[in-house]
Amino acid sequence: MEMQPLSEVEKLAFKKVKIFRQSLLRYILRSMLASMFIGFGVIVAFKTGNYFYTEHSPLTYPMAAITFGAAIILIAYGGGDLFTGNTFYYSYAAFRRKMAWREVIQLWISSYIGNILGAAVFAFLIYTTGLFAESTVNGFLLSVVEKKMQVPTVELFFRAILCNWLVCLAFFLPLGLKGDGPKMFAMMLFVFCFFISGYEHSIANMCTFAIALVLNHPGTISWGGVIHNLVPVTIGNLFGGSLLMAWMYYFVNKPFLDDYEDASNPLEKG
Repeated sequence: MEMQPLSEVEKLAFKKVKIFRQSLLRYILRSMLASMFIGFGVIVAFKTGNYFYTEHSPLTYPMAAITFGAAIILIAYGGGDLFTGNTFYYSYAAFRRKMAWREVIQLWISSYIGNILGAAVFAFLIYTTGLFAESTVNGFLLSVVEKKMQVPTVELFFRAILCNWLVCLAFFLPLGLKGDGPKMFAMMLFVFCFFISGYEHSIANMCTFAIALVLNHPGTISWGGVIHNLVPVTIGNLFGGSLLMAWMYYFVNKPFLDDYEDASNPLEKG
C-alpha cells in the first residue's frame, strides 16, 4: 500500500502551507525558484537537442528529454514551489479534510503567479547572456514553441492531464524509495516519459514561451499563442494532479488511511 508516501505528501503540504501563512512573499519567492529551476532544465534540454536538430537526427527529442530531467532534481532537492505538484499535494490534504478548499485555491493561485514571475525573470537573464541569440542555436526551441502554439485546444487539455499525472508520480513514487540515487533515477525516468511523449506541462511551457518571446522569433510565436496554449494546459494539469492523483489515491486507500494514522500515532489515539 501507499500509506507511507501518502503520509509524506500530507507533511509536505503542511510545510508549504506554513510558509504561505507566515509570509506570502517567501511563498512567492519559492514559487519563482521552482520555475527558474525549470528554466535551467529548458535551457540544457534545448541546447543539447539543438546539436541534433541541426543535423536532422532522430535523437533530437530523446537527448532533450534526458537532459530536461535536471529540472526535477533541482526542484526536489533545491527547494521550490511548483504549481503542478501543488495540485496533488493540496488537493490530497483537502480530500482528507486537513485543509480548506478555499485556502487550497489561494495556494494554487499564489504558486502559479510566482511561477509566472520566475519564468519572466529567468527569460530576461537568458536574454542578457546572448546564449540563444543566434538562429543556429535557437532553431530547435523556436520550432517546438511554434508547434505548441498551433495544437488544437482539446488536444492540449488531454495532453496536459496525462502530463501532470506523470509529473506528480515523479514526485510521489520516490517518496517510498530509500537512497537519493534511486529517487533521482525514478524522477528523471518519469520526466523523460512525459517529455518524449509530447505531453504539455504549463510551467515548463511558460518558461519556454518566455524565452522564445525575448528572442528574435517569427510571427507565428505570439502572446495569443501563449494564451491559446496555457489556458487549456493549466486546466488539464489541474485535473491530472487533483483528480487522477489526489482523489484517486485518496479514494482507493480510504479504508486504510485512518488505521494507518492511528498506528503511526498511538499516543494521540489514547
